Amino acid sequence: MKVVSLQSGSNGNCFYVESGDIKLLFDAGISGKQAEMRLAHHDRDIRDVDALFISHDHSDHTRAVGVFQRKFGMPVYITRRTLDAVQRNQKIGKLDRIRLFTAGNSQSFGSVTVHSIPTPHDSVDGVAFVVEDQKYRVGILTDLGHAFDGLRDVLKSLDAVIIESNYDTEMLENGPYPEHLKSRISGDGGHLSNKDSAMLLKQTKTERLQWACLCHLSEENNEPARAREIHREILGDDFPVHVASRYDVSELLELLETTTDQIRKSLDNFLANFTGRFVFQDHLCGTIGHSLLFYQVVFIIKIPTY
Repeated sequence: MKVVSLQSGSNGNCFYVESGDIKLLFDAGISGKQAEMRLAHHDRDIRDVDALFISHDHSDHTRAVGVFQRKFGMPVYITRRTLDAVQRNQKIGKLDRIRLFTAGNSQSFGSVTVHSIPTPHDSVDGVAFVVEDQKYRVGILTDLGHAFDGLRDVLKSLDAVIIESNYDTEMLENGPYPEHLKSRISGDGGHLSNKDSAMLLKQTKTERLQWACLCHLSEENNEPARAREIHREILGDDFPVHVASRYDVSELLELLETTTDQIRKSLDNFLANFTGRFVFQDHLCGTIGHSLLFYQVVFIIKIPTY
């Protein structure tokens, strides 16, 4: 699975996820021209995208949804309440290929499934997403509001995550925003801070989580270096943390086979080629603060009869 942030921030959000032949976009907060050019930077054609998913009705996630649908021909997956709010409050033009879904439901595209997760963000009917194929699960977790019930369980199930890290607490408190806006951003319907995001990852990070990409950073109340620094302080220097740009496309972020995957594949090949019948189990055990993966192999050799 491969992931690209085309842009992320209050000035516009758009993410690309690819698994085999399935290509998906999440949110349409940047222009069609920008999206097309930034995908082309990675040798991808936006006209090959199978579907566009919309997370919620705020304009930094929806302003170009009409252009994406009409110019590039992709169907738009959106909840009814979000669609009504967007059409009521924004000038998006005519939409033809609408696929309505209910928050909390899943949509399948061959071997790829997109799960939607309702969020308490101060939108009409907001959702986050988990994209799952036959090997990996990637979360697109932005505009969350707060660490709501069930979010930690979602994070524990992921192999990689795009997660919001919207503001630095000190910068917000000491910044120029009026008090009501500061309260909105830091409240239960607002956004996660750098520390909120880092602590969530620390509490939920398993050995399967390969990397995190911080998104939706505030221009006025955060800095990429500050967000990265706080995550490294809490998570350590060894865990890969990327930061999505407010103005440009990210590198191509890939999910790769882990050592555990490679061991399992080698054993599978060994077992497939060995003359015998095997039953094997994998166990994860902890010893003196370390996790060791070992395999117990029980086999019954076939004895030829004459």
